Amino acid sequence: MNALDLRGRVAVVTGGARGIGLAIAERATASGARVALWDVDLAEAQAVAARLGGFAARVDVTDEEAIAAALGATEAALGPVDILVANAGITGPNAPVEAYPVAAWKQVIDIDLTGVFLCCRAVVPGMRARNYGRIVNIASIAGKEGNPNAAAYSAAKAGVIGLTKSLGKELATTDVRVNCVTPAAARTDIFKQMTEQQISYMLSKIPAGRFAQVEEIAALVCWLASADCSFSTGGVFDVSGGRATY
Repeated sequence: MNALDLRGRVAVVTGGARGIGLAIAERATASGARVALWDVDLAEAQAVAARLGGFAARVDVTDEEAIAAALGATEAALGPVDILVANAGITGPNAPVEAYPVAAWKQVIDIDLTGVFLCCRAVVPGMRARNYGRIVNIASIAGKEGNPNAAAYSAAKAGVIGLTKSLGKELATTDVRVNCVTPAAARTDIFKQMTEQQISYMLSKIPAGRFAQVEEIAALVCWLASADCSFSTGGVFDVSGGRATY
């Protein structure tokens, strides 16, 4: 594993109790960061935090008050937040647009897009005041290409890309950098929300012939979260096994 320098940094990882978020939390910890896991599954987040020597808080990313409380608790426990990795998300059901449940559409948009916005909105004032910060939003290749029968997820992740570009430009004259990554699918618990047909479709689109490994995504995220990422902002970084060619 290549060395990344996050020594002395405090990182928040939303959805950090499992999957991609867990891999990011582990890589950030190995790189020297003190990590706070914000997750709806507090018991699992606490178990991970105990293993990593970090901090855990129960956070529903659609709840502005819960985010504010978690931020205060995190900074009391670990110090000012230098890094936000906005990873928490769901896929929602697989269905064509005309049959897509409206309630499910709203839930996916609320968690996958509005949740990212609320977390960014919470940490930006402190980062701006300290003139340092790194925000890495987890989007998806679906946000660039659009996956059939996954309109809500594709739309939400496209929104994350747009939010990242906008916020990156707003903060470009500071030392706060805002980027996002657009992974191809990785086999995590989120696959439990998908049909086998949808999983097979996603695999067929990846020229490398395999799904991403969560550790590969974490490596890129942690570089984007480091001080070495000094001139890239508002950027979209692919981890797609060749699926993205633009």
